[in-house]
Amino acid sequence: MPESSSEGVSESAVRAASDAWVAVSRLRRRLKELTGEGDLTPAQASVLARLDKDGAASASELAAAERVRPQSMATIVAALGRAELVDRHPDPDDGRRQLVTLTELGRERRAGSRQARQAWLARTLQERCTEEQRLVIIDAMALLDDVAQS
Repeated sequence: MPESSSEGVSESAVRAASDAWVAVSRLRRRLKELTGEGDLTPAQASVLARLDKDGAASASELAAAERVRPQSMATIVAALGRAELVDRHPDPDDGRRQLVTLTELGRERRAGSRQARQAWLARTLQERCTEEQRLVIIDAMALLDDVAQS
């Protein structure tokens, strides 16, 4: 496809970005409806997911991983703390620093939310897609994950 004259980006890249953005936004909204995470901001839900996946981290590590300012992360962690979804503990290796961890409530909420979302999505993919289409989705998600980590 020819390149977009205004930005030097191919039309296919622009279309892929637009289509991915729309699909991910719709999917995220739909999944939020299912899980009760609607009272969390996307940033708060992302931090819970990161802590669930990667374990304890300092607020500065979370800010870097989530690509937000440290002040923004402090606000996010404070809100999650008020909701009793995370705790802060002194870092055993550096007493000046605090580590953020999921509470049992935070862990339960993540597990229940994840399970409900995955079950709905798996059923929907089973009902609406062929095996070949599902394999294409698996490949596309791997590519998008690579892009997201760059």
